[in-house]
Amino acid sequence: MALEIRPNCECCDRDLPPGSTAAFICTFECTFCRDCASDVLGFICPNCGGELVRRPIRPVAKLIENPPSTARVFRSSPCSSRA
Repeated sequence: MALEIRPNCECCDRDLPPGSTAAFICTFECTFCRDCASDVLGFICPNCGGELVRRPIRPVAKLIENPPSTARVFRSSPCSSRA
């Protein structure tokens, strides 16, 4: 089972393409940009309380067989309540 590679930050809705080094995830794949993960959330997921770590980059050749998710998740309230 491959990571979903979600396309955006759940806090600010910033686009996070599959090759982005600015994407951070928890073990449930909640996804945040570097700015929200560090400045707003302190590298703690507001949904599960888990650690946020940099999302690995899937090799481009593997994206054909295992495409990234296109479903956007945007929940500004967990992020704004921690700001």
